[in-house]
Amino acid sequence: MNNPLLTRLGTFFIFIGCGFLILFVGSIFAGELGILYLVFAAVALSLGRLFHRLGPHPEPTRFSSIRKISQRSRLRREEKQSEKDQEK
Repeated sequence: MNNPLLTRLGTFFIFIGCGFLILFVGSIFAGELGILYLVFAAVALSLGRLFHRLGPHPEPTRFSSIRKISQRSRLRREEKQSEKDQEK
């Protein structure tokens, strides 16, 4: 199951489950106990977690430029270290 759609669908169900959970808490404050909201929240959160764990996780693209810069500097340090070792 290498479908990235499963991960996104899982995230969607998690958000929907959180929304139903907020509605449930709101129904408690309103004086009407909306148990159906709690049931929908539990089902949506369970499906979301299942789909999110089954699907592949996308490669992180955040801060990729910082990672490239740090990799280059690490390579330069290793090259300098190897040059110093060869001189000795």
